[in-house]
Order: sequence, then C-alpha cells, then structure tokens
Amino acid sequence: MTMMPIGQAIRWLAEQDPDRPAITQMPVASTPDHPEWTVTRRELEQRTNRLARTYERLGVKEGDFVTVGLPNGIDFYEACIAAWKLGATPQPVSYRLPQRERDEIVALAKPSLVVTEVIAPDDGASDEPILPDRTAPSYKAPTSGGSTGRPKVIVSGQPGVTDPETPGGFGMAPNGVQLVPGPLYHNAPFMFSMSGLFKGMHLIVLPRFDAAASLELIERYQVDWLLMVPTMMLRIWRLPEEQRNARDLSSIKGILHLAAPCPPWLKEAWILWLGAEKIWELYAGTEAQGVTIISGADWMAHKGTVGKPAEGTMKILDPETHDELPAGEIGEVWMRPPEGRSTYQYIGAEARRDDDGWESLGDMGSMDAEGYLYLADRRTDLILAGGANIYPAEVEAALDEHPAIHSCAVIGLPDEDLGQRVHAVLELAPGQSVTDDELRVFLKERLVSYKIPRSFERAEGSVRDDAGKVRRSGLVLDRSSKESA
Repeated sequence: MTMMPIGQAIRWLAEQDPDRPAITQMPVASTPDHPEWTVTRRELEQRTNRLARTYERLGVKEGDFVTVGLPNGIDFYEACIAAWKLGATPQPVSYRLPQRERDEIVALAKPSLVVTEVIAPDDGASDEPILPDRTAPSYKAPTSGGSTGRPKVIVSGQPGVTDPETPGGFGMAPNGVQLVPGPLYHNAPFMFSMSGLFKGMHLIVLPRFDAAASLELIERYQVDWLLMVPTMMLRIWRLPEEQRNARDLSSIKGILHLAAPCPPWLKEAWILWLGAEKIWELYAGTEAQGVTIISGADWMAHKGTVGKPAEGTMKILDPETHDELPAGEIGEVWMRPPEGRSTYQYIGAEARRDDDGWESLGDMGSMDAEGYLYLADRRTDLILAGGANIYPAEVEAALDEHPAIHSCAVIGLPDEDLGQRVHAVLELAPGQSVTDDELRVFLKERLVSYKIPRSFERAEGSVRDDAGKVRRSGLVLDRSSKESA
C-alpha cells in the first residue's frame, strides 16, 4: 500500500475491522467512578468526522494549526484526527501550561482554533467521511523550550500521510496493542502512539505514568509494544521484585526508550530481564536532523552507546575551536540530515547552524573508532568545578543506583572558590531515608571524588516531569536566587 492522508487511513482501518478497539482510556485515579472507556475503529471514524465538521464551522482550514491542550485520553486523539481530516496540523501543548506560557505559544503558532476543553460536535453534524481527502502540510508541530526556557514551535517537514500496512520498526506491528504511559504533549509519546494508531494498534492510554499499573495493563491487554523513558524504567525496576515478576510480560515484542540518557546498569538490567531482542534505543531531537538507533544485542557489545549514526549525518566538534575531534574525545554533537531532506522548521527561534548545513542541539558526546556515539550531557548543563568538566547525567546515573532514590537532578550552583559546585536535588522513594554521608560513601565507589555532590537537597515533590525530563536551568535559577537572598 502507498502513503495516504491520515484521515483516509483512519477510514480505511474502520472499513477493514470496524468493531476492533482503537483506543482504551484508563480512568484517572482521583475519579475512580469514571470507568474505562473504549472506542472502536468505526466509532473513532464517525466521531472524528462529526468533530471535523464542527472545527470547520469554527474556522479551521487546510494548512492551519490547531492547538490541542487536553489531558491524555480519547478526546486528545480525536481532536488531532479531526484537524488532520481538514488538512490542518495538530500543535500539542501541555494542558497544565500557565495561561501566560500558553498565550506565548498561541501568539507564535497563530492557530485557527485552540482546544483546551472538549468541544462537543454540533447537533446534526454528519458522521459520513470528509471528502475529498485532505493532507496536512506538516503532520505535527510540537513545542519546546529547550535550554533557553523560551517557547518555540517545531514544525515537522513531513506531511500528514501514513501507510497503515507497513510495520513501524522496533517490534511495532500493525494491529498490535500499545501501552501509552507518557504525556501526549511531548513529541515522542505523540509521534509513536499516533504511528501505532495509524497502523491499527489498540492504544491503552494512561492518564499519567504509574509503574505498577503499567505492568498490570501489559498483562491484562497483552500489550506487545510500548515507549518509555529511563525514569519510567527506573520506577518499574524499583518495584518489589516479587511484584515486578508476578506479571506475565511475555506478550511484549518491543520496548523503545529515548528522551534522556539511560544509566547503563539500568539498561543492562532490563535486557537481562526481558531479552536483548526486545529493547531498543533511539537518540534524536524533535527536529530529527540526525538519528541513532541501537538494539539491545548491539548495545551489549558496545555498552553505554546510543547507537551508530548513518555516515555523514553526525560529527563531534571542539566547542571552542569548532575543529573535529578524534575518537574518544568529548565535544559537541553536530548533525546534518541527508542531502535534500527537510526535517523541520522553527517558529520563534533560529537554528544553530553553520554555513555547511550542520546543526547542533547543544548535546555533548564522543564517538569511538567504530563510529558509535556516546552521549555526555547538554552543553548548557555542563558543570565547571575547579576547572574540571562534570556532566550531570553521569552523577545522576550513579545516584539512581541507590535504592532510596526515586529520582534526582544534578546541577551546578555558584561557588566563590570553585566557580561552580555540584548540587543534587533528590526525590526519595516512599518511606526511604538516607543521610548525606551515606550517599557520599555510596558514590565514592562509583565516581571520582570531584564529581561527588558537595551538597544534597530533598525535594518535596517530583524532580522530573511526566516525560522524565528536568529543566536544570530553572532549578539553578531558583536555588541561586535563594542563596543570594
């Protein structure tokens, strides 16, 4: 089958198997009286036809943006599909954004419709197909603040088309079952769950990640594919062993992880638990200028790597001189897509690009002699303490090994003597405690002395967001302000 507009693919899937479940939405824990809700392929097709006609009456046209700020659930997917059926591009944002930040994004994107509450279809709106089929010029336009904290819109260079019969890679097969534990306003959960939906996968959607619930749903629905971030993997691994092993996970064919460096010890634990053939890793920015992919088996032969880029798409440069560095030396990762391929455009920002088309997202790393990439951290997150370069991700990986640590973030705070000192913000596991001295003894076996945090802080809430990401610049600013007050 050839590529077709997304709206046509939703209709085609409904014609093939109208009563097959398309999306199942799990209830929010705070509202247990709301049961699980499932829509079939036929229902999804008909409901989004009615919704698309309602959006059209509200002014949505082909080529427009539609900002979607809804929680994880069926309504989110239907809002995006309705936009695609009109040839418009969904522009997902967090439903929890402060009004000011949302207004900044809307001012950049200039959408014809902002959906922050469920819009009911017009009475009498037809559920017949939207014809002729329309194609969105870009299939997604997510936002990112990156290290700057200023919002930007990243408009995909790919149109809103799909092939519902082609396997999706990483063990993702048409007509399978996918668990969706991550926030849909983030690029990766959005992209891979939509890709699964377009291939006829039954999506099991969590309102937010829950380690024990994820394992229970994998067993109950015979989930065969899921996307995770290392924070999710760690929280599942931290479950009591008898609880973790009580669930039947044999249905899983593929797990893809991305979005943040995964501590090697944690990745190896998952490979030994579920099998190397099931664990995949992808490294790329939302911009997708360059991509690496690695299987579990290949990773075991090159522990710590995120994969091997295609020839001519990545290189490591000295951050100061811009000279290309030899194998094994840490520098800045620069990327360039294959010639003639457009992967994205920014609204509200300028790409960091040289005259030859190479771009950088600010990541630091090295390549070995075989061309495998090893990430260090973001250039903007680098800590310079007493003249030594310290990468927060390395310290965080060591801290995450301690059983009392639920999650953590490592930052550099101003220091009169060292320039910066290493500071760790800790989210402890429920019922756990650990002293600073106990942590220093633990870390001494894993890190050289200058990388061990000089100070520790216990956080009252979550250190990372639902996608496992942390805005270190905000943590630095907040703590620096308190110390100077």
